Amino acid sequence: MDSSVQAPQTAPQTASGPAAPVLTLTASAIAQIQQVMREQGLSGHFLAVRVVPGGCSGLSQHLDLVKEAKAGDQVWQQDGLTLCTDALSASYLQGTVMDYVKNEVMAGFKFDIPKATSTCGCGSSFSA
Repeated sequence: MDSSVQAPQTAPQTASGPAAPVLTLTASAIAQIQQVMREQGLSGHFLAVRVVPGGCSGLSQHLDLVKEAKAGDQVWQQDGLTLCTDALSASYLQGTVMDYVKNEVMAGFKFDIPKATSTCGCGSSFSA
């Protein structure tokens, strides 16, 4: 039996109806992810956003483009992009805004995580 999820919902669901998305992406983040998906031929893939142990502060964000969400994942769409995350990651990421920032020195995704109590100096990890 296949336990993966294939049909995305438009928003996470609760008993009382649609819930707010766990995190939202800026237009710049969406454009960058869609560009990578086009360049790598990953049409129809999900953006999986997970919180994993790592970094100076103890927790890091992990991004992956996957064919299917895992069983139990929260799945939602934003501007034509399908996202998913697990329940534990969702508890850390609720209300997060993910941006894509590019300047002369670096390019990458930046997370504004309301539940973060501290972040490391480079901004790649957090504690909550």
